Amino acid sequence: MNYSIYQISERTERGRKIMTNLQGKVAIVTGASRGIGSSIAKQLAALGASVVVNYARSTEEADALVEDIVGNGGSAAAIAADISKLDDIQALFAQTIAAYGKVDILVNNAGYMNNQMIEQVTEEEFDKHFAINVKGTYFTCQQAMQHMENNGRIINISTSVAGHMFPAYSVYAGTKGAVEQFTRQLAKEFGAKGITINAIAPGPVRTELFLQGKSEQQVEAISNMNAFKRLGEPQDIAGVIAFLASEEASWVTGQTLRVNGGFI
Repeated sequence: MNYSIYQISERTERGRKIMTNLQGKVAIVTGASRGIGSSIAKQLAALGASVVVNYARSTEEADALVEDIVGNGGSAAAIAADISKLDDIQALFAQTIAAYGKVDILVNNAGYMNNQMIEQVTEEEFDKHFAINVKGTYFTCQQAMQHMENNGRIINISTSVAGHMFPAYSVYAGTKGAVEQFTRQLAKEFGAKGITINAIAPGPVRTELFLQGKSEQQVEAISNMNAFKRLGEPQDIAGVIAFLASEEASWVTGQTLRVNGGFI
């Protein structure tokens, strides 16, 4: 099929518009100081959004990420908040609005995982998983409903492990099952304001959190469980997040996308 120079130029221009369609948007990325969250923050900033880098304890890493984004011509600010605490979540949104005037995009990336067999799980560990992964995600969504502009975007993070049977993942996978359920159930509530809410379920991704405690043989075995026989990289997830944050995803809501290389 032959294309005229005009058609090619038109497509190129359309591509430029897509690549700049987060200009003027304000995004909060929770747990953004490292790993997947860091890549998401960089991706959104590169597409023109002003990004709030939320963190709980990693002050130096959060500040370094903000410096990197600003050094590359973007706009970012680091705001400390423990999303397992409602007061902190409310403060996160208040400080974001004080700095940027609004919130357009929320990426609920912050999470906690400490895999243990059922006989090892303590009440404290159980509660910590649910406080961060479920309570934190739910109440940031609540704040988004109160403060987000019309036609906003919410993206929650689940896990592809939720569709499998792996020893020692019961509590973590259980929290992510809850995240997927209220992502679906909240879609109509947010739809009244034109806000989309979706979840991403990554497969194994090369991050410090995933690699900790695993041998090379274990990592290789897990890598071979997807179609490409490799671990995902943080930017593999960030690119899909950027799409869901864009205008092009305005007809996608209440969904969980398995971004996992065909992980089986």
